[in-house]
Amino acid sequence: MNQTALHRKLALKDLKDLKKVSSKKLFDLRVAANLPLIKELFYTLYSDPKYNRYFNELQELLPSLFQTRSDELKMHDLQLLKKGNWYQSEKMVGMQLYVDLFNKNLKGIEEKIPYFKELGINFLHLMPITTRPKGENDGGYAVNSYTAVDRKFGSKKDLLALTSKLRKNDIYLMLDFVVNHTSDEYPWAKKALKGSEKYQGYYYMFPDRTIPDAFEASLPEVFPATSPGNFTYRKEIDRWVMTVFNTYQWDLNYANPKVFLEMLSNLVAMVNSGVDVVRFDALAFLWKKIGTNSQNLPEAHMLITLFRMCLQTIAPGVIFLAEAIVAPKEIIKYFGEGNRKGNECEVAYNASLMALLWNSIATKKTLLLNKTLRNSPEKPEETTWINYVRCHDDIGLGLEDQYISELGWNPWLHRMFLLDYYCQGLDWSPAKGFKFMHNPSTGDGRITGSCASLLGLEKAMQNQQKEAVDKAIKKILMLHGIILSFGGIPLIYAGDELATLNDYSYLNDDHKKNDNRWVNRPSHQWETVAQLKDGDRPASIIFNGLKHMISLRKKIKLFSDTNNVVLHDAHNPHLFLYERIGKKKDGVLILANFDEHPQIIDSSVLVSLGYIKEGALHDILTNKKWPLSSGLVEVQPFQLLWLAKP
Repeated sequence: MNQTALHRKLALKDLKDLKKVSSKKLFDLRVAANLPLIKELFYTLYSDPKYNRYFNELQELLPSLFQTRSDELKMHDLQLLKKGNWYQSEKMVGMQLYVDLFNKNLKGIEEKIPYFKELGINFLHLMPITTRPKGENDGGYAVNSYTAVDRKFGSKKDLLALTSKLRKNDIYLMLDFVVNHTSDEYPWAKKALKGSEKYQGYYYMFPDRTIPDAFEASLPEVFPATSPGNFTYRKEIDRWVMTVFNTYQWDLNYANPKVFLEMLSNLVAMVNSGVDVVRFDALAFLWKKIGTNSQNLPEAHMLITLFRMCLQTIAPGVIFLAEAIVAPKEIIKYFGEGNRKGNECEVAYNASLMALLWNSIATKKTLLLNKTLRNSPEKPEETTWINYVRCHDDIGLGLEDQYISELGWNPWLHRMFLLDYYCQGLDWSPAKGFKFMHNPSTGDGRITGSCASLLGLEKAMQNQQKEAVDKAIKKILMLHGIILSFGGIPLIYAGDELATLNDYSYLNDDHKKNDNRWVNRPSHQWETVAQLKDGDRPASIIFNGLKHMISLRKKIKLFSDTNNVVLHDAHNPHLFLYERIGKKKDGVLILANFDEHPQIIDSSVLVSLGYIKEGALHDILTNKKWPLSSGLVEVQPFQLLWLAKP
């Protein structure tokens, strides 16, 4: 039993009548339940006796931080505990967006609540809204504050008003906690630059290149094209500072327990604005160790669990999302292992599924998709995925070389093919994307571009090819239909519901033109929204198609995430076949064709699974019975079926 389930069980009687509950009594219960694990984690990370006093500080900090949480949010925590694992519900559908690009500011987001509700969105991820450097700031991930709202988005009062309104409309909110680094304008960094030894100890700083060179021997480069290396020299203090991401982002030194205590306070202050889900940014990088790549280290996992166990005592309704774009065998660890199983992060990005879907579009085959998913470890029952097609970032080719080789393909050549397919290296490809952080010497690279442009809509519209436009629309709907029906929370990237194309305006901005990820960070097209009644436009078809699928998803209890996804062999390399099963032998079967030509599946496969009755299939998406005239079922190009069990 994980700690959340234990808390729920301990508080079972109190949660029955929330009007009579004592939040202080339940806080004391949570502290009692969590403190042994908190102590074990703390002393494992900070074993030197000189750090003992910091554990005493932590014990005193927990109740004082609990007192900073409002009565309204304390009650909201208990309501969420009473709901159980609400984040696994079939009713969860999310959207990720930039506040200013979506609708100017926080008040603008509040104005668009009816838009979210019309589409069926009840979970929002707002990209960073806190203060940041005026120039380059990594899209807000170089933080000057963890709580102060940047003036261009509004005020702290506006944020509190928005979160209150979201709660009243049953919309959950996720904000980023940039846990790995601060900007070089953060108060700690400014004090460090003025010579404060205390705050220099909050970062990794060295007087010469001896230790940095020892780190560099095994550290990869995150942004080799724009920010090579992992250290930056600051002449003001004659020190080399660790800057794994960008020169203006200083990595925090969590080997110093004071950093953990201060960051815990920052975390609580942030969630006290009304956050339901904390997106732990770049959490794979939290612990640094010479001789390793300083990613996914055991100490990083312990540190994340320590954050979660402490926050859980203070704000038990708040959950963690792991922002770790790593291989399946690594991402599964962020749910917790051993005595930390289910006690680390409740949610993680399913980046492997995302990359595999794009691989299947390019190859028109589902071989690698099926092989990887079949060999991926099962996650803990209390956790869930975020499934997505696109996001604000690039598409990394995090595919398993072993599985690529087992299919008879050369891993290096296969990645080159994918880069060429999506980044305009093949004349026949419909995609219009761009290479990001491409390293010609190694061949490594990632892909940028909007969902619609990568799937061929931009090129088809430019060439006025109606058939190609129709294919692109089908691909967009098929991929989103898969993330809506696979196990986890589907997250739609704002603009994709309108089939938004690449935005090239970033090239005119000196602070953005060297980062082509901005090509898939467009302003929201409200003029297009105003024209959605024109049903023949691609945007209208996509919007209405998504709205329909979202509405259906919320009515299908089997789409709640209870580890009930079963992959099936369609005996056709172009088809993807999986089932959501129930305890009463009920189920929904999802079938997708990744090829541009019709494909067949032997009806005996569907009969054996129990989805053919009286010679017909029942497609939930169209609510039509599909009579069969032979022993073969023909699936049209890029067709998606949600089949009901008779």
